[in-house]
Amino acid sequence: MTIMQKYDIAIIGGGVLGTTISYWLSTLYDLKICLIEKEPDVALHSSTRNSGVIHYPFYIDPKKKKNFARAAFLSHDMWKVLANENNIPWVQGGTIEIALDEEQHKTLEKYMVLGKENGLTEEDISILDSNELKQKEPNLNCHSGLYCTKEGSTNYGLLTKSVSELSKKNGTNFLLKHNAKYIEETSKQVNIIFSDNSSLTANFVINCAGGNSLDVAKKFRLLKDYSDLHFRGEYWVADSNIANLVKTNIYTVPRYPEFPFLDPHWIKRANGETEIGPNAVPVDSPEAYDSFVTDIPTALSKITDIVTGSTKKLLLNTDFISLISKEFLSSISKSAMVERVKKFIPAIKPENFPKRGTAGIRTPVISPEGNFVSEMIEIEGKNSFHIVNYNTPGATGAPAYSAFVVKKLQEKGILKQSKNQKDSIWDFNKIIEQA
Repeated sequence: MTIMQKYDIAIIGGGVLGTTISYWLSTLYDLKICLIEKEPDVALHSSTRNSGVIHYPFYIDPKKKKNFARAAFLSHDMWKVLANENNIPWVQGGTIEIALDEEQHKTLEKYMVLGKENGLTEEDISILDSNELKQKEPNLNCHSGLYCTKEGSTNYGLLTKSVSELSKKNGTNFLLKHNAKYIEETSKQVNIIFSDNSSLTANFVINCAGGNSLDVAKKFRLLKDYSDLHFRGEYWVADSNIANLVKTNIYTVPRYPEFPFLDPHWIKRANGETEIGPNAVPVDSPEAYDSFVTDIPTALSKITDIVTGSTKKLLLNTDFISLISKEFLSSISKSAMVERVKKFIPAIKPENFPKRGTAGIRTPVISPEGNFVSEMIEIEGKNSFHIVNYNTPGATGAPAYSAFVVKKLQEKGILKQSKNQKDSIWDFNKIIEQA
């Protein structure tokens, strides 16, 4: 077995979060840092396979999801700076969250309160009635809508790759095609053995492996009583004849906010395409983009986890099971997906959507009580720090939230302030002051 170099800090996960954490660490500290990613490049999963929407936290309750809300608010301008410097698409066309009836309108009114609690102003968000919306979007049919001017679309995959290049320039070693199979955490260090039998040791490990983060945490003997489920979100691409029927991102008020089922969207992507979706189809892994079963061992492992873990309590919820069946229908039937959107854009037809869009997978974590966990989970090991359940709007909030993580490690004495800070595109101290 080949023994690889010892590192001060190893980061597991080459998505948007792991990459931005590596950037901050390499900017602020003179340490030996590596980022471990099992794929041949960064950002090949959720960081690229998402809607690309630039979220602003008008819909997030800061009492329940404080970190998500604050990070999304602060990261908006951070990403914009990086996008402009690297000629990455940044289309700030706004988003309208629509209500189909008076009951849903009450939710929009609640969102206005939450938005202001999160720092948004009346210039950022406003409620429009049906007549005002008709003037703005003649082909949109709804009761009312909350219009957020600062939302839009970008390409988080390209943004993540830009951050990775900056991190590499700072000295971070990106260990691609390295799949951690065995992890041993001692009182002094962490030993990691990869699938090719190579290995490394690190004084400290940060786990931000996205859909695999709970599995990684369990390798550290943490969160043993927690489970997760993987939900694939599917989209259909509109043909050019109707792509501009509505020029704004359209979201709908979620009917079941306690479940990870997103009500239908009309998405204006940064590449100019328009898509409808998503659904939420249960699959066996965070990489099952084209099928329901990745392979037999993976499927059996997930079934075992469902039968023995906290997921089995969730499956006793009849509302949840009923919703799953409807999500399956929208996966096998394009017409079923289109019918969801026709409720607010009545002019569309199934034949207007000739091909499937990019599918993405969310992996919500389930508590020992059998409930979906709303906030991300942060937990420490002997020489490790784990970020689990980092879901939407995770890509939007990554630059600021990763700074929060570094600050927490500073406060715990794991990191000491460097005297040789490198030039940075973002101001770490300013972000922390506003946290």
